[in-house]
Amino acid sequence: MTQLLETPPGERPEVPGSSTSEDPLWSARELRILAEQAALRAGSYLRGVFRGELTVDYKRDLHDLVTEHDRAAEELIVPFLLSHCPQWRIVGEEGGIRGGASAVTWYVDPIDGTSNFAQGLAFFCVAIGVEVDGVLAAGVVYDPMAQRMFSADDAGAYLDGEPLLTPPVQRAEAATLITGYPTANDLAVDGDAALLDLGGLICAYSSVRRTGSGALTLAHVAAGWADSAFGSSVSPWDVAGPALILRRAGGDYRPLWLAGGAAGRPDHLAPGFVATGPGAHYPALDAFAGRIAARRAAG
Repeated sequence: MTQLLETPPGERPEVPGSSTSEDPLWSARELRILAEQAALRAGSYLRGVFRGELTVDYKRDLHDLVTEHDRAAEELIVPFLLSHCPQWRIVGEEGGIRGGASAVTWYVDPIDGTSNFAQGLAFFCVAIGVEVDGVLAAGVVYDPMAQRMFSADDAGAYLDGEPLLTPPVQRAEAATLITGYPTANDLAVDGDAALLDLGGLICAYSSVRRTGSGALTLAHVAAGWADSAFGSSVSPWDVAGPALILRRAGGDYRPLWLAGGAAGRPDHLAPGFVATGPGAHYPALDAFAGRIAARRAAG
């Protein structure tokens, strides 16, 4: 179980070797610790209300759920962060952009895997990523039901405070791929080709799973609990934190720009990704990603 002393509003985490309180720049380690504290606040709340009564609303369609607990969890995170620096810019999935104009941007997803949460399936997480001048500096994925804290800063990746290194992957015929593809939107855009592509992956891999939380999936790849992952419909708050965790742990996160527009843009703004552990050689996955990108570019 992850426990951290919470930093009072306006104060900075006590980190050995960190910058002084007079220094306006927060170190990546300080940002990571604060992100962990914020995620624990929301995670404790979510653990307490999981499988209780809730009201479910829909955003774009019946596949895009939101609950009152998404909003409540975000309201435990955002004011806490802004109490430490009101100038920080915070991009939340539910509350949009808040804060001031700053070189520091926080990406906050209070529940990544809302459908799982709403249906009582314990595979969801709190995801937070911190960007400084367009570069990811810290990230957190907190699984409140398993009480596992994945995090990263400029010095490395961590699982429950201990160094995290991604082990080498298995060959494809023994490996696991986790993906949300095809979503309803993918089926609408790619048509029957989406099902053909999925069938090819099912044949190429030992197992293909759809888990319902892209952020927690990437954390599992970082831990070596899955060999690879693919996403085709993600937002920055889904992937900013876990992408950094995976890379700092030694895995590979490759952005997939499904409709162009990649020039000079941070990887975590891409709408898709391919993620693997070290030593991956998965030609079927590479070809699959290439076909989807080509179809979207042509469309």
